[in-house]
Amino acid sequence: MTVSGFIFWGLTAVSLFYLISIYNGLVSLKHSVSKAWANIDVLLKQRHDELPKLVETCKQYMTFEQETLERVMKARSSVASARQQGDIPALGQAEGALRMGLGSLFAVAEAYPELKANETFQHLQSRITGLENDIADRREFYNESVNNNNVRIEQFPDVLIARIFNFSDHSLLEFSNDEKTDVSVNQLFKS
Repeated sequence: MTVSGFIFWGLTAVSLFYLISIYNGLVSLKHSVSKAWANIDVLLKQRHDELPKLVETCKQYMTFEQETLERVMKARSSVASARQQGDIPALGQAEGALRMGLGSLFAVAEAYPELKANETFQHLQSRITGLENDIADRREFYNESVNNNNVRIEQFPDVLIARIFNFSDHSLLEFSNDEKTDVSVNQLFKS
């Protein structure tokens, strides 16, 4: 083998290993996004199961607050539907509505001392609040994974491999601006 042949095969091998490392990095990012979504999905399912218990507990005390309870259950249904369809933008909007509904529910519960003292309500409120915090943490991890994936598949030379093997971008899980604002307790108690 001549020196030029040795250099040719050496460069070919290095190029091949470089392309393989790019491909493997993209696969790793794709699975990181899937794993991050699976972590959120588990928490969403757990919260989905807890919400009917909370609403039933509240119904025993909050006879005049049916609109608030119905809003929570409607939002719960929207979150479940978006989650099952894998529609991340719709999930973000449904999450916003659900979080606002829960904020309203917990704020309205303040007017019912018997409800606030109920052990089941306290447990469910604590459990759902904990799940909300966990979802927020996992959402941050998910969005970071999505961002890393989306940036990487647009960078050169990774974009070439990404296009050849159909790696795609993912949507961030964003909540609506309404969800980010505090619940107005005064508005809740106006007749």
